[in-house]
Amino acid sequence: MPRSNAEAVVDALERVGIEYVFGYPGGQNACFIEAMHGSRVRFILVTHEGCAGFMADVYGRLTGKPGACLSTLGPGATNLSTGVGNAYLDRVPMLAFTAKMGRRWTGRTVQMQIDHRQLFAPITKWSAELGSGSIYATLARAVEVALAERPGPVHLDFPEDVAEEMSADTPGEFTPVPPALAPCDEGALKEAEALIRGARRPLVAVGLTMNRAGATAELCRFIERNRLPVISTMMAKGHVDDESLPFVGVVGRARRDLVAEYCRPADLVIAVGYDPVEFNYEEWVRPGLPIVHVDTAPADIAPGHSPVCQLVGDVGRTLAWLGDLGGLSHQWDLSALDGHRDNLRRGLTPDCGGFAPHHAVQAMRDVLPDNGLITVDVGAHTHLIAQLWETRGPRNLLVSNGWSSMGFAIPAAIAARLVEPDRPVVACTGDGGYLMMAGEISTAVRLQLPVVFVVLRDNYLSLIRVKQRRRGFHEDGVELFAAGCPSSDRLFGARVEVAVTEEQFRETLRAGLAGTEPLVIEAVVDPAEYDGIL
Repeated sequence: MPRSNAEAVVDALERVGIEYVFGYPGGQNACFIEAMHGSRVRFILVTHEGCAGFMADVYGRLTGKPGACLSTLGPGATNLSTGVGNAYLDRVPMLAFTAKMGRRWTGRTVQMQIDHRQLFAPITKWSAELGSGSIYATLARAVEVALAERPGPVHLDFPEDVAEEMSADTPGEFTPVPPALAPCDEGALKEAEALIRGARRPLVAVGLTMNRAGATAELCRFIERNRLPVISTMMAKGHVDDESLPFVGVVGRARRDLVAEYCRPADLVIAVGYDPVEFNYEEWVRPGLPIVHVDTAPADIAPGHSPVCQLVGDVGRTLAWLGDLGGLSHQWDLSALDGHRDNLRRGLTPDCGGFAPHHAVQAMRDVLPDNGLITVDVGAHTHLIAQLWETRGPRNLLVSNGWSSMGFAIPAAIAARLVEPDRPVVACTGDGGYLMMAGEISTAVRLQLPVVFVVLRDNYLSLIRVKQRRRGFHEDGVELFAAGCPSSDRLFGARVEVAVTEEQFRETLRAGLAGTEPLVIEAVVDPAEYDGIL
């Protein structure tokens, strides 16, 4: 049966197993959206193209398949670029489609038209234009590039007339397969074993690549068998249990001084899946401290901090090998770790008379079930959650960290609930991130997704305010609401509840998680504690 190129693209997405395309319509992509009607690919309308990118990003994180997003040309494409950049630096596979004027307008001065491929070149792994006769070949390569280590977004420009043309393409053997990772060099493994066995205080550092390695059990076996202390980046939280294993804390976040103090005696860092896009080595590894770097890509590190040994390749296979290294002896006093954890928790939860951010974080952890998922926006509260939150498994906490984009939490939570409908989902954002993406609450209402959106309202951009104070600057440009700004009881059809005490917040959160519709909880907190913990 004859079909258009747009229908061929949708067929390719079906064959890959992609279920959603998140986006915003325009005249030039109407044919593509029409081609999804009646297919197994559902178009999800958002309120802003940046949200489409964030949602496609979360789809990729949770499924392992490329997330797909779509914009019209010009301003739609520039809006989309924020979400695409998030996938690029947070290492998530994505197909980002942009509509384009018909080919007869190439090189002409036309309303809204810019060079999309130049726009997306710095924030994608590959950019291409879809053309008649090569739809399946281009999509196959795009999927393979997006999934290959390190994964990331691919940009596909789709001219309007190409989308509408009848396709002569046939899928043939359309089975995109990314290249397999090679095992580590045997000589490097022997060198690493000698370093590890010779270390008196080896420290394990776990990073972002672990989210793709599928080797959490192997990692824990290595750590538990040898009782090695562990630190983590924020995006890697959950691979190492905070309570049952010797977990020290998260690098580069709240009370980082206490984490650094415990780690100071380390004479070797075993960095597993450590991607410096979250936190550079030289920010916490002192010059001269040797590193065994276990990742899919070589270490990016400044001179003077060069790793002694690089195990580049399949992280899962390397961890299986590490797990067989039994009988390691070291001089860490793990009995002191309980005291360190108590000290860290006290440092994160100072005594205060009012409703503080840490009260809200503890309440969310107590109320959200173990299988629950939290999405976290960027701001002062991010630092607190990174250190204080017990993740209870991989990919239970989603955050933008390589890209560190405000506005992530709300669209991320919507996508998470759409992809995994049986899991309770909470979005936690500051009032700054909330104001950026409040319109997306209407998407949750339209899709009837029972997400609880927690807004920690302190009326300021608190993280920037703390930084201004420390530098002796005036607190200009950080106050978000006028004095006495009232709350609302509805937002785009979603109910809004205001909580001014921890008890009220807990009760409202329990009710929201048990409900069947979206709920916004405005938690009015006192940000004073941020000055002491950040």
